[in-house]
Amino acid sequence: MFYETASNNHGLPHDPFKAIVAPRPIGWISSLSAKGELNLAPYSYFNGVSSKPPCVMFASEGHKDSIANISETREFVCSLATWELREQMNATSATVSREVDEFMLAGLTAAQSKLVKPPRVAESPCALECRLVKIVNLGDEDATLADRQIVIGKVVGIHIDEQFIRNGILDTAAMKPIARCGYRNYAVVLDQFEMIRPK
Repeated sequence: MFYETASNNHGLPHDPFKAIVAPRPIGWISSLSAKGELNLAPYSYFNGVSSKPPCVMFASEGHKDSIANISETREFVCSLATWELREQMNATSATVSREVDEFMLAGLTAAQSKLVKPPRVAESPCALECRLVKIVNLGDEDATLADRQIVIGKVVGIHIDEQFIRNGILDTAAMKPIARCGYRNYAVVLDQFEMIRPK
């Protein structure tokens, strides 16, 4: 099977693109507007992009509240979405008006951050406090702009629940992070394996 994405003539009931680029970590992004309006939303186009300096990115399909808030205040927090918090994470994906507090909507606790103003999800085992580096507006190869934005943030502070640090190493599988797959499907990390890079 082959199809060109411009015509999307794959013949399937749903576009398989997101099912191929999977699983994708979920950036659970909290932000504040200049007026102090709080927002919490999950983004499945998310990842770490650098370790020195530590940076993350997330992409928004449409100019959503997170983008508006971060444009105004230049700060955000990314909390880890886990198996135990899957229902709350899903609740924060609802389309609601800007003044709605998704922390309250999902029954979550907004914990004060150390270095930035937006709070983190207290129930999450890890959170990354970030300052904005750049917002990139995506365009096609012919420079036609799409309503898509990539947010790049420098991680300036990290919260870790110490119960998940074992023998000096953060046990990722023990936290059970969830990731987005294609369609309505998700995955959960339950196990890990080790490989050593060749010299």
